[in-house]
Amino acid sequence: MREINPKETTRAYAFEMWMGAPNPMVTFFKTLNVSRLVKISRKKGLKFNMLMCYCIGRAAAQVKEFYMLPVGGKLMQFDTIAVNTIVANSAGEVSSCDLPFNEDLAQFNSDYLRLTKQVAENCTDHDLSEQSMVIGTSALAQYEIDGAVGMYSGIFCNPFMIWGKYKRELFNTTLTVSFQFHHTQMDGAHAAKFLDLLQREIDGLKG
Repeated sequence: MREINPKETTRAYAFEMWMGAPNPMVTFFKTLNVSRLVKISRKKGLKFNMLMCYCIGRAAAQVKEFYMLPVGGKLMQFDTIAVNTIVANSAGEVSSCDLPFNEDLAQFNSDYLRLTKQVAENCTDHDLSEQSMVIGTSALAQYEIDGAVGMYSGIFCNPFMIWGKYKRELFNTTLTVSFQFHHTQMDGAHAAKFLDLLQREIDGLKG
């Protein structure tokens, strides 16, 4: 990552307005149709959570604001994106695992399986925050929740997604997600575009 001058970016006004705000985080909720992910997961033997993370990475890669992030009061530029997942570890606790996004699903899946296994066994976080703009995720897949609002610590400014158990309906399977973002990084229109792109990526995933 490298520092950039906010005044030379499209985020100049947002940086001035929101960097000093007590709580600059915004949370959107959206119900996604994940029928295709469930179908591919079962057909190909792929983890549903991995497929979600992959589609999140694909959608985010199409929105340029995801490559910028306020860090320590500065605006930083990244060349790559990573998607974080929380892993149950061998100590009975949880660890954090950053997954480098790769357009190649087979490679992303291979990295997902290797890195989550490594983190689970070693109980050591895999951190890519110095190299990539990391999108946080937390999947509470055993629980039915209608939404969740994240916490702003004043330090962690990364976008973050939370979801629970998907719901089977008559013809579709749906999943409600929350998406929290720092207003300096993006506006509501950018976040809404990302969520629309996420649905498109899910619908268009080849399997």
